[in-house]
Amino acid sequence: MQTTAAIQELRAAIKTWRQAGARIAFVPTMGNLHEGHLQLVRRARDRAEHVVVSIFVNPMQFGPGEDFSRYPRTPQDDQDSLVAEGVDMVFMPSIDTIYARGTQDATRVEVPGVSEGLCGDHRPGHFTGVATVVACLFNLVQPDVAIFGEKDYQQLAVIRRMVEDLCWPIEIEGVATVREADGLAMSSRNRYLTAAQRERAPLLYQTLCLVAERLRGGNCAYAELEAEAMKRLEQAGFVPEYVAIRNADSLGPPDCGENARVILVAARLGATRLIDNLRV
Repeated sequence: MQTTAAIQELRAAIKTWRQAGARIAFVPTMGNLHEGHLQLVRRARDRAEHVVVSIFVNPMQFGPGEDFSRYPRTPQDDQDSLVAEGVDMVFMPSIDTIYARGTQDATRVEVPGVSEGLCGDHRPGHFTGVATVVACLFNLVQPDVAIFGEKDYQQLAVIRRMVEDLCWPIEIEGVATVREADGLAMSSRNRYLTAAQRERAPLLYQTLCLVAERLRGGNCAYAELEAEAMKRLEQAGFVPEYVAIRNADSLGPPDCGENARVILVAARLGATRLIDNLRV
């Protein structure tokens, strides 16, 4: 496995693979890899002859007071895991490499519609940061397929829309959320939880399952279901930001009985912000 922080080395490897007619799969990450990330890498190996993984904690997608400075960084452990998974190239650029003019003066990519509401309301500018860095990485790697986790459901919708609108020849594939044995979605931020909070955290997924059961039973009182779920979380000690039932494709309000729906939730447990979703 080759590891580089240099654009020239990345492009040289990509050029060699392209000249050989090989397909390239790409998995962008912020590092601190867990089993959820490794599932994405395994899917990438199934989809192409060569796999590139990026590790870059993107400052543009963190707002004031968020956890950029303390976001867990484990570069050696990450590289060891990726060697074991047969990755061909790990790209670990510096902030100056991605944002040569700094984040304030960088060209930005904005994706209206799907980036609005939900996490877009609670983390202003977040999806502009996501779209901008992913656009940059796509231009550097120029993959045939890029693999993302469905846990960050709105993020996946933003990236799909960006690729569609900008006419990039990149297939975007989402991989189902990987969960702990008790249902908690795997996340790098789970390590922020105290032992007591970790015991309580699976209630987030349990609440999604309860709402899904009601929807499958034909309940279309969406506002009532969302309010009940918010109250359940509050009573369990969470500080919920939203519970929302949406169209699974557009993230707009769904019609009653619509087949493709998704329940999305974001809530704080102590100082930790957790997100999850469940398709119905």
